[in-house]
Amino acid sequence: MQSHEVLREVLKKTSAKQIAADMALSLSLIYKWAEPPADDSGSGANNPLDRIGQLIHATRDPRIAQWVCEQAGGFYIRNPQSLQHTGQLIPLTNDIVQEFADMLATIAQAAADNTITRQEAKTIRRRWEDLKGVTERFVHAAESGNFGELPELNPKG
Repeated sequence: MQSHEVLREVLKKTSAKQIAADMALSLSLIYKWAEPPADDSGSGANNPLDRIGQLIHATRDPRIAQWVCEQAGGFYIRNPQSLQHTGQLIPLTNDIVQEFADMLATIAQAAADNTITRQEAKTIRRRWEDLKGVTERFVHAAESGNFGELPELNPKG
């Protein structure tokens, strides 16, 4: 879905007049954001979603996407690179368990004095993001069929 299409859908449920007032912008500009860009034979204006996309592309810095996700009450997880099955699932699952153990160790160390500092919170967040990334990579590979069918534990005779 293109950015102007997203904004068009948003405007079906949110008042363009209220958005204009909240952002101190003209109502016509808000409506132009929901039109195809002028270079695609539309009369739309370069909208904020396009600008964010350009900024992410120009900087190649995922912290921008992370910040946007946080504004919406969520979090950003980068799409994983393709994980090819090597024939051994145990090492891959061990990676997830190890990341989880590392995260728990980080939390335990930070909480040992019954206080978590800002820096400790940042370290916990980084470990959590690492765990989510490793797990997402595994799940994505499984959903892509990279692991094939798992053998039955109790084959029927």
